[in-house]
Amino acid sequence: MRAALDALLDGLPPRQTAAAVERLIAHYRGATPTGAPVLRDRADVAAYAAYRMPATFEAAASALEALAVRVPGWRPSSHLDLGGGTGAAVWAAARTWGDAAGGQDAADPPGEGGATRATTVLDWAAPALDLGRTLAAAAPSAALRATEWRSQRLARGGTAAADGAEPGGPGTADLVTVSYVLGELTAADRESAVADAAAAGRAVVVVEPGTPDGYLRVRAARDVLVAAGLTVLAPCPHSDRCPIVPGEDWCHFSARVSRSSLHRQVKGGSLPYEDEKFGYVAAVRPGTGAPAGEPSVARVVRKPQLRKGQVLLDLCTDTGGLRRETVSKRQGPLYRAARDTGWGAEWPPPQP
Repeated sequence: MRAALDALLDGLPPRQTAAAVERLIAHYRGATPTGAPVLRDRADVAAYAAYRMPATFEAAASALEALAVRVPGWRPSSHLDLGGGTGAAVWAAARTWGDAAGGQDAADPPGEGGATRATTVLDWAAPALDLGRTLAAAAPSAALRATEWRSQRLARGGTAAADGAEPGGPGTADLVTVSYVLGELTAADRESAVADAAAAGRAVVVVEPGTPDGYLRVRAARDVLVAAGLTVLAPCPHSDRCPIVPGEDWCHFSARVSRSSLHRQVKGGSLPYEDEKFGYVAAVRPGTGAPAGEPSVARVVRKPQLRKGQVLLDLCTDTGGLRRETVSKRQGPLYRAARDTGWGAEWPPPQP
């Protein structure tokens, strides 16, 4: 994806892009829904591609990889990306599962091992879809090149349900993603979009910025998914009520994002990377054709604290509560595992 972006944005004036970037940053950190697409014209789309798309890609990839760990051996045969814009989530799916449709060896080249994953991106911003189509056309992934890009408003009755995913008839797509778009919707449309995703998908992944407001949107989406009969597999180790008290803390994680030279020019940064904070929920619908998996026993919800001879882990547990676990040097292999464990990781680590 980085190579495709660099080729497309080569020669883009950084000063011309900076104002649009600042407006995008204000939106992603804000709490007020716009009621309209954030990416309104080519200038916005170029700014997004230069600044936001790599971060959205890394966040979405982290969430999809967390789901993949919980459903080993499963690959989606179809992917519906609601509000997908320029397609960061479909690039993330390609990194996570390759091109092969479910039931195939992901190492089999398309055409030799069978069909590739069928992918559709729905969004209401035509400039974003146009850029996504252009980027995907140059992708090494056959599934990306074959993606269908469709203009459709994300509102009540205008998302998955309008495309044949009737309530009560789940399973239209193996995977449905909703990433970095709920903040653009009103509360009513937001709930409807997530309900449509739940009706359409065997597995649903929602990703939002890792802010307190982004957490509240993920939390509300999680409630809708659970009420629709889906089981949460990540990051939560349970499908019960989230134990975090809103206003006191929020659940979020971090993904490392490499910065392009244009990115550094636009933002005036010098480091070759930044850390993208994000929140997510991944859930599956039990039943025929659905991915089979179980949540982890616990997940690390804060950066581990290293002390002399100790590692302090803040965990969300399968009993529905938050607790701190102290792992001491006397615990040998478990202590070494704790020292290598990162923020957002499962605990204890999965056995190979």
